[in-house]
Amino acid sequence: MDMNYCMHCGARLRLKRHETEGDIPWCDGCGDWRFPVFSTAVSTVILNPDRTKTLLIQQYGRPFYILCAGYVNKGEDAEDAVRREIREELGLEARDVRFNRSHYFAPSNTLMLNFTAVADDGDAHPNREVDAWRWFPLEEGRRAIKPGSLAAAFLNGFLDGVYTFPR
Repeated sequence: MDMNYCMHCGARLRLKRHETEGDIPWCDGCGDWRFPVFSTAVSTVILNPDRTKTLLIQQYGRPFYILCAGYVNKGEDAEDAVRREIREELGLEARDVRFNRSHYFAPSNTLMLNFTAVADDGDAHPNREVDAWRWFPLEEGRRAIKPGSLAAAFLNGFLDGVYTFPR
């Protein structure tokens, strides 16, 4: 997402050559650089303890399955955001949180950080954000997740070791 105005004083920004970063937005009003601003979110391939199943969710009245995901709060580490989102959305405790891959998602101006986490494969206790949830054997999860989605790219990348992102 392009920034046209300074978030501090509202002056129109102009591109100015930075000695090590290239062309960066500059605010003449503040006399300072304005580096890109974007959101950061986490998504998680949730595995059962023996790592043979993945938990997928449906949200907001949509009929397709996706990964559990959410935004990172200010001052929060990404790994803590993974644990919080799984606890908040599903009522499960996550452990063995491991980073997989990142991808910038332009439609929402968000840097997505994908992780794997292990949770007990018992009953989840979802909050109001989750319409349905289900444990899928890994290959069945691959077929159940929303085709062509960023969630599918992360799940398939985790399963195959090769990440191919939608354009």
